[in-house]
Amino acid sequence: MGKWQLDPYHTQVEFSAKHLGMMTVRGYFDEISAKADIDPDHPETSSVEVTISTASIRTNNGVRDNDLRSSNFLDVEHFPVITFKSTSVEPTGPDHYKLTGDLTIKGTTRPVTLDVVKYGEFNDPEMMGHRISYGATTKINRKNFGLSFNMILDGRMVVSEEIQITIEGELVEQPEAAEAATS
Repeated sequence: MGKWQLDPYHTQVEFSAKHLGMMTVRGYFDEISAKADIDPDHPETSSVEVTISTASIRTNNGVRDNDLRSSNFLDVEHFPVITFKSTSVEPTGPDHYKLTGDLTIKGTTRPVTLDVVKYGEFNDPEMMGHRISYGATTKINRKNFGLSFNMILDGRMVVSEEIQITIEGELVEQPEAAEAATS
């Protein structure tokens, strides 16, 4: 089992929602940290904890970003982070897994399951270190997490309840864990 940390330069946490049921609005979080215990030979024994700064939300529209940071949605003043803590990893095929854990948004914790695929593994101790790359997807209902702002225009919801989440990232094995493993 090795200690791993997210490479912030090679990680993306993105979300999307429908606007008026027509257009997809996409965004991402700019500040993410994660730590994990991973055994590449036995991924089902792995665990991960992720922390996301809610104030780091970005949708390429400053007015919308400020609304998403307000009490209408994330209420970043009172809830500065979103967290995820895994509870199980289940292999579903070669390099495919179901990662289940507790997601906390705006003080509400609920279980979620992500479909995870291992993209690859790279080991170059002299340059980039030992890395494993993953992608994950899931869907949540924002109302289940206290994001209950509703506005109806002409019979349509301004913001969909269903939020798609897409994550891609590289985890880097930490040197002290790597040295202990080879000792």
